[in-house]
Amino acid sequence: MVHPRPTLVVVRPVLVYTASRLLLFALTAGVLYLVGARSFLLLILAFLISGLLSWRLLGRQRAEMARTVEQRVARTRAAMAERTAVEDAADDARREAEEGPQP
Repeated sequence: MVHPRPTLVVVRPVLVYTASRLLLFALTAGVLYLVGARSFLLLILAFLISGLLSWRLLGRQRAEMARTVEQRVARTRAAMAERTAVEDAADDARREAEEGPQP
């Protein structure tokens, strides 16, 4: 069985959440720049503040992304289990053919 490539339905929640986080970081950094933060302090504050804001504001997007990732992992695990079972059956059949009939 060939594992299908990720489709936009699978990737979209991840892209939306990531883009939202980046946008929130850029907006926070811009506001901090306007109020006088510069250099390393600007980056640290923007990182911390945008992280806290995203925790509060992007909960729905984060949950959707997590659900999508969990479903993808479950499908991958199921496909791996199926391939393992097929491989084990083929290996058992090969061993029985090599050993011949058992008395």
